[in-house]
Amino acid sequence: MSTTAVPGEADRSTATKLGLHSGDLVLEIGYDDDCDEDLRAAIEAVTGSALLEDDTEEVVDAVLLWWRDDDGDLIDGLVDALTFLADGGTIWLLTPKAGREGHVEPSDIGEAAPTAGLQATSSVAAAADWSGTRLVSPKSSRR
Repeated sequence: MSTTAVPGEADRSTATKLGLHSGDLVLEIGYDDDCDEDLRAAIEAVTGSALLEDDTEEVVDAVLLWWRDDDGDLIDGLVDALTFLADGGTIWLLTPKAGREGHVEPSDIGEAAPTAGLQATSSVAAAADWSGTRLVSPKSSRR
């Protein structure tokens, strides 16, 4: 069975675990050549549209924020991602898994999220080399 023809069921399942649905608009920030192409393709297959770039003027349902340890200040990155997000939307912070170049310590995420006005709610193994942390606005601050 070829893994290059279409995203595999495992990739689609991961995209679905991210809470994405057909018609959702998803913004991608931090794309580089180390990002997982199968996950990106699976997200596009599930949502039915291409990932948007950070020059968009759209309000989006979710943001995929690929982040590595040397990408700068995580708080600033999260605040920037929030500017595109619809009320009730989700930021998926995708970071290299432990032992991979660019790994971000969970404690760094735990400190940055509340400072940016976000709460970490769950984590997933998003891809072979990437972990995903779901970040949302705390319920007490939602209107």
